[in-house]
Amino acid sequence: MASSEQGRARSRVQRVPANARYDRESIDRVLDRGLVAHVSFSSDGQPYCIPTLYVRAGDRVLIHGSTASRMMRLLADGAPACLTVTLLDGLVLARSVFETGANYDSVMLLGSFHPIDQDPDKLAALEAFTEAVLPGRFAEARQPSRQELKATLILGLAIEEASVKTKSGGPDDDDSPDAELDTWAGVVPILASYGSPVDSPGLRAGIPVAPSVKRLLDRHPPRG
Repeated sequence: MASSEQGRARSRVQRVPANARYDRESIDRVLDRGLVAHVSFSSDGQPYCIPTLYVRAGDRVLIHGSTASRMMRLLADGAPACLTVTLLDGLVLARSVFETGANYDSVMLLGSFHPIDQDPDKLAALEAFTEAVLPGRFAEARQPSRQELKATLILGLAIEEASVKTKSGGPDDDDSPDAELDTWAGVVPILASYGSPVDSPGLRAGIPVAPSVKRLLDRHPPRG
């Protein structure tokens, strides 16, 4: 279950609560837009924050890594964690430095991760990761070996205690005395794009670009 409309006390947004959302639809929307999460945890009294790929799979957020990873081992043992995803949508340029900022979509999840141990479940999770990176790629690439599955830790964090914070719109100084200043104000959108594919240096001659990549570029043509 996602957090209630009121949100739990420690996950409630304190600054500009009007920009906060706690419903599952908003939580899933931000999670499904992103690809990289920052996972925070503490080890021996020292806080750490590690960027990692993730995917939302139903009611859980999944991360994966080596069984030799300190972060993965600590999280697998149930260490408290905080996972955040932030997506910048635009630069908000006001007439004053004080009002200058950004438009963004962000989500924060609190809780503890739990290992996914069974090989069929791990394989399904790796497929979800691969398809999140590029739809159709899992069927094109070699499947993980038993040894590779054994060397991989996959952890799931239930979507239960979470909050979303979203900022949109232009600067707030249109109706202030600063509007009389001869300074441009507005929003500069931040847009993500893909470039033209670059062959791996060791790619054998005559191998064409993968169909999954072609489909991606058909939907999102390279710029420039």
